[in-house]
Amino acid sequence: MIYFDNSATTKPYKEVLESFITVSSNYFGNPSSLHGIGGQAERLLTQAREQVASLLKVKPSEVYFTSGGTESNNMAIKGAALLNRKKGNHIITSSIEHASVLAVMEQLAGEGFDITYLPVDQDGRVSVDDVEKAIRKETILVSIMQVNNEVGTIQPISEIGDMLKRYSSILFHVDSVQAVGKVPLSLYANKVDFCSFSAHKFHGLKGTGVLYVREGVRLLPLLSGGNQERKMRSGTENVAGFVAMAKALRMTLEKSKQGITDMRKIQTSLRKGLADIEGVRIHTPLEGTAPHIVNFSIEGIKSEVFIHALEQEEVFVSTTSACSSKKKSPSKTLLSMGVPDKLADSSIRISLTFDNTEAEASAVITAIKKYANQLRKVMK
Repeated sequence: MIYFDNSATTKPYKEVLESFITVSSNYFGNPSSLHGIGGQAERLLTQAREQVASLLKVKPSEVYFTSGGTESNNMAIKGAALLNRKKGNHIITSSIEHASVLAVMEQLAGEGFDITYLPVDQDGRVSVDDVEKAIRKETILVSIMQVNNEVGTIQPISEIGDMLKRYSSILFHVDSVQAVGKVPLSLYANKVDFCSFSAHKFHGLKGTGVLYVREGVRLLPLLSGGNQERKMRSGTENVAGFVAMAKALRMTLEKSKQGITDMRKIQTSLRKGLADIEGVRIHTPLEGTAPHIVNFSIEGIKSEVFIHALEQEEVFVSTTSACSSKKKSPSKTLLSMGVPDKLADSSIRISLTFDNTEAEASAVITAIKKYANQLRKVMK
């Protein structure tokens, strides 16, 4: 089996699974309980928070545990918007954000907020000038993803952060779900107020994530109840999951330097192989992209047909974002980049992790070439 769908989810590290089982078996107490078993769980939760904070180079008090990227994005955007709506009702985002951001924006628009959706260029990149031009006196929040989950384009987060330093009243949210271990980010240096992370994108477990909230910044909590997570996110904490996430983050960052180098080599090999196949159009830009994503189309062949064909060779890739892949509609990201509808409807995403090899890349190119030729003959 060749698994090239790591942007959808990664396989948990063996050590991460072992950590989850150990904590679930031996330290299963509720961390809010006063007895000793609860105290053990609370100490593990504190240690996990401190470890995550250290790895992200922030303070433990700025780390809030969540169920993943979707909740982190909702918590940041809705929490900031609803708390600050008396200051203004204008929010700036891009046209190619993840569904968990765009759907939130649609919901807020229905509640009276004014949303500006910035265009992107042919490489899928937002212009810093466009961000600044969109700012109004009513602007309270800018939300831009660090790495696009479909084509891998890196957004100019540092430049946007520097620009926003001149607008102290505007909050800055970054969705870093696709960036961890692949594209570095300094949260403090780049004036990031909120940042979303999801463990299953870096070999942790599904259902666990992090929202970074800069010290001094407030949010309106979305979940009310037992006041866990310092009253920001009520609900009994998934101690075993968060301990496992801290381990996954540490292991991923330890492997990151060599892993990025290896993925860049594989990415280059894939691009060269794809460029030699008739009818292939590569959408991932050559420059300014994350090392783990290659997005392409094969003219005249629908992506879902091609993906099922590759499955016969035990090769697993995807179409658009996993959250949108079953909608059977062209990629909004590619359409925003100016890709024609028919090509956008044929898009395929290959996404790598540190354990993938050049031999796997070569085998995948062979399989793509084989089925591209077969399906083209059938469809003529």
